[in-house]
Amino acid sequence: MLNPRPSQCNIDEFIDAFGSIYEHSPWVAEQLYPKLTPEMDQALVLASAMEAIVDAAPAAQQLALLRAHPELVGKLDLAELTRESQSEQTGAGLTECTPAEFAEFRELNERYNSQFGFPFIFAVGGFHRTDILASFRERVNNDPATEFSTALTQVHRIGRLRLTAMESAE
Repeated sequence: MLNPRPSQCNIDEFIDAFGSIYEHSPWVAEQLYPKLTPEMDQALVLASAMEAIVDAAPAAQQLALLRAHPELVGKLDLAELTRESQSEQTGAGLTECTPAEFAEFRELNERYNSQFGFPFIFAVGGFHRTDILASFRERVNNDPATEFSTALTQVHRIGRLRLTAMESAE
């Protein structure tokens, strides 16, 4: 059970607690709030409801959501990342890249952004930086439609991981 329980929150409490599940995109929580049910007090049920909001959003809003994510091992200083992103990137060892790994991440970030118009998104929980780099090398060769879909899938996985972490912290 999530704490606070979403179904017992007023809108401000809900946005405060769950508005950052989708990176810099509180609109997901705002749109979900009127539809809350007691079943959504469970992390995976709430995650599915949030996913449905994103999946039903116009492509332009989905693109804005993707663009709200930071680059992995990117230009942003760790201090500029959300608390969740900083913890996730640190946990995957992305702050401990070798100089060669760092250079490859930078080159892939530039290539990926240029090709797709949004940063490479990977739900890093449970993965090591070498796994992430291997996936990056493959995904940069995807066609735009495949990669847009893959990036949204990764965003949903990040949301599920964040919500289940909140639930298990209780």
